[in-house]
Amino acid sequence: MNMKEVKAFVHRNRVADVVSALNKSDFHNITVVDVQGILRTLSNEENHYSVEIGQKVTNEVKLELVCDNETRVAEAVHAIRNNAKTGSPSAGWIYITEIQSAIEITA
Repeated sequence: MNMKEVKAFVHRNRVADVVSALNKSDFHNITVVDVQGILRTLSNEENHYSVEIGQKVTNEVKLELVCDNETRVAEAVHAIRNNAKTGSPSAGWIYITEIQSAIEITA
């Protein structure tokens, strides 16, 4: 099986629409994690200073999901790109990586 992980970093105010679109496309095993990054902010209110990093950061969301074929990857990317838009030139990033193996945890 040619499984791939789709990972996206999007603005927090767009994540509900992105997850809803993914659910409508029958993606349900989605991980959503709050992260701090250096994504271009939509406004100065999104910026805050991180003592740990030593510079301005913004709160953003990392989405992760696994697709079992190229068609599903394309569907996921389409749903994310169309629903993560903010009106700014750069609204986030999507990364696609190969999964070497997947081991299910069972009872």
